[in-house]
Amino acid sequence: MSATDYVPIACAQHEKLEYAVLRRQKLRIELADAAGGRLGRVVLPTDVVTRDGAEWLNYRAEDGEGVVRLDRILAFRPEPA
Repeated sequence: MSATDYVPIACAQHEKLEYAVLRRQKLRIELADAAGGRLGRVVLPTDVVTRDGAEWLNYRAEDGEGVVRLDRILAFRPEPA
């Protein structure tokens, strides 16, 4: 995927992600993988940023830090503590 095919997410979803960053709330996210499948993981969101014509979620997970383009997130919900 290139940034030129980026599809902005709904403002309400964007706000929920930013709120999770501020609250340091772990999230369970489901991502679209390159083959069209679904990948689930638990992450601690650290920032929502705009660059290269798209919006991105920076996060920390058990296996290190990562970044995902917001339109690749299929679903997310707070992870119980």
